[in-house]
Amino acid sequence: MKARSMSSQRILLSASLLALAAASPALADAQLSDRVDAVVIVARDKAGLLEKQPSQTVFGIDKPLIETPRSASLVSDLTLERYGVLTLDAATKVAPGTHTASFYGVPGSLNIRGTLAENYFRGFKRVENRGTYSTPIGGAARIEILRGPPTPVYGAGKVGGLVNFIPKSARDEGRFLAGPEGEVTATVGSYNKKLLTAQFGAPVSLGGAEGGVYVYGEAEDSHSFYKGIYPRHQTLELSADFDLGEGWSTAFGGMLFGSRGDVQTPGWNRLTQDLIDNRTYITGRDTTLKDTDGNGRLTPNEVGFYPFASALYIPYYGFFSTDAVHTLDAGVGTTKLDRRTVYISPADFSKTDTQTLYFDLAKDLGEDRALKLQLFHDRQDNKRYVSYGYPSAIDAEVSEVRLTYAFPTTLGAASARTLVGGSHRWFEGRRRESYNSGMIALDRRDISFGATPTDIIDSPFDDEPGGVGLKWENDNRSTWKQTGVFVTSDIDIGRLNLILGGRWDRYSVESQDTGFLSYTVTGRKTADRNKATWNASLTYKLPIGLMPYASYAKAAALEMSQGGDIAPGLVADGSWLSSSDLAEAGVKFQLLRGTLIGSLAAYRQNRTQITGAIAPPTVQGTRAKGVELEVRWLASERLSFTFAGNNQRTTIKGPDTSFQYIPAYTAGVPGAQAYGGSYVVWSFAGLPGRSGDYAYTLTPKSVLSLYGTYTSKGYDWGQAGATLGVSHVGRTSGTVQNAVRYPAYEVVNASAFVSRGPYTLSVNVDNLFDTFYFTPDADTYANLGALPGKGREWRATLKRTF
Repeated sequence: MKARSMSSQRILLSASLLALAAASPALADAQLSDRVDAVVIVARDKAGLLEKQPSQTVFGIDKPLIETPRSASLVSDLTLERYGVLTLDAATKVAPGTHTASFYGVPGSLNIRGTLAENYFRGFKRVENRGTYSTPIGGAARIEILRGPPTPVYGAGKVGGLVNFIPKSARDEGRFLAGPEGEVTATVGSYNKKLLTAQFGAPVSLGGAEGGVYVYGEAEDSHSFYKGIYPRHQTLELSADFDLGEGWSTAFGGMLFGSRGDVQTPGWNRLTQDLIDNRTYITGRDTTLKDTDGNGRLTPNEVGFYPFASALYIPYYGFFSTDAVHTLDAGVGTTKLDRRTVYISPADFSKTDTQTLYFDLAKDLGEDRALKLQLFHDRQDNKRYVSYGYPSAIDAEVSEVRLTYAFPTTLGAASARTLVGGSHRWFEGRRRESYNSGMIALDRRDISFGATPTDIIDSPFDDEPGGVGLKWENDNRSTWKQTGVFVTSDIDIGRLNLILGGRWDRYSVESQDTGFLSYTVTGRKTADRNKATWNASLTYKLPIGLMPYASYAKAAALEMSQGGDIAPGLVADGSWLSSSDLAEAGVKFQLLRGTLIGSLAAYRQNRTQITGAIAPPTVQGTRAKGVELEVRWLASERLSFTFAGNNQRTTIKGPDTSFQYIPAYTAGVPGAQAYGGSYVVWSFAGLPGRSGDYAYTLTPKSVLSLYGTYTSKGYDWGQAGATLGVSHVGRTSGTVQNAVRYPAYEVVNASAFVSRGPYTLSVNVDNLFDTFYFTPDADTYANLGALPGKGREWRATLKRTF
């Protein structure tokens, strides 16, 4: 379908060029050159690397990314296919600065410039998803990755970055489909992978309305590289676009998503340098605690006095401390771990359902003036349990209404496109979790032996007779509203381009946590605040295809939890609304008649993140700086290359007073005397070397990716092509002093396809040379677990277009 679309575009451009030349032999050389360049670019872009139409992602105004004074990347559906990108984590292949530490094996959000980014759908922020479920990207027409704050049009947000999902629709690169088109695919692969997709689009005429509809569906029922994890999901996407006549147009649709089995895992526990370097794992179990009622798990009455469960954790106060509950007394020794063996049990589960809806109504007023009304709604319902002691239930929804008016202005030599408008966004959610009693013991399980009843921790999802079971220790009901007005203006003065934007918002929040052991302020907490944000960017377009730019932004954002709610403790102390800022300078380039494009950017940003497990959470400041380079080169009509690389450093601003779990070696206790329980610190700043600022070493300083794609010319029998690429990831480590270190590594990925008529067979091999590597866990347990990278995996996909 995309191949036909590209061929049609080539024919139209060629015909247009010939017609213009015949009608006007004196046509300016520059105009002819531009059209020749367009034909060359379309002919060469076999992997969908270049932007086909302007984007609104960065500033809310249609503007090509190559001319936008901000670091941003486009990933088309064709690029996703050619590069074998199935999850957000794999965006590192094509977008610099996007390497993500393991959020317990679930790719919910990208880590951009050292901190977690936000997920958007058609320019609207979704309910928070850090690692609740694997964000679906199969139904994307394209994915836009912005490194920096959201445009004022989109609302409040942190400067770290965002990922904007653009769903498939019947508008084929700005035009409606000329006729019905569709495709079905069937994928099989290693570890019993089974994935089916189907999509269909067609033009539709309803009275005087002309438009089209598009449907995309996807279903997966697979095993995984990691033993005991069986991800299953279904996605249904529907869109409708219509021109209603007299300048009116509309677009509406949505996406339904459901997943089961996308469980979180910390990977390997009992971390030592010998384990990372040689796979030498310390075995053993503690038999002091007993599953006395035989229900297959440890309930609070079997652990110790509830709600404090003191038998499972020991606060670390700077000296050696242990007891019989923490000591391994059966099967103590060492073994070599299989990299497919991770922390999992039959009791672990994750069930997620999301619903996303949108509606647009627009009026073209003529003379480049337009009015648009947009409605958006997103809901997330998730229940999950990890057997080391982390249950969670989230039911959250967010809605937004946005009204914009676009108009041009001219003043002397200056011309501008301006967008003004207002928006109202509201959220309602409930987040239930249990972790505050200390009923957590990640190192307790000997994962080489497997889960046992004395290392599976009780959960509020289980109904225990007599009231002895674990209760929901946090039960936060939260609502918030954000009402704002905004303006963005794109001003051209000759070769100079100035973009100014800002918004003013009124925030209202309300939260109350009625959990059994929430460790937070009691009662309902409310607050209101006004906040302004703004950005300014300046670009100069040199005639040689270089566009140096400088940009500065001041942003504001709500400090939300994993469910999008706001903790009442943050409302009480006023830290629920934070500020962040970004300074960025660089150069965009468009050389070799538009076939070589890219950007070089340097940045410095200050932003916040929530850390710690015990409520109320802690708002922690971070500082990051780095350099990013992105290059896309259509070397010939057959061959193209991409390079994405960055060097960055993120610093946690001290003192970090968050509650943290720490490894046994930091507490000075030998593993065999410690792994039965957990060691904690009430303030991370109390550890040696952590009283002030410290480096956030969970993210590598450098990540480099180089890919090449070859596509043959068309033959009588069909066409073929291949993609080969390598990604280098720098070393990482835990965040405690003298932490376990994870070596740098390189992963090679390859794919090939053969097409004949309407059929295409493609084969992908990830981690071609079976490289062994690790990604450290994130958040509170970052120093206790690391996920071994997936080994070599293959998959084959048969596609039929019609």
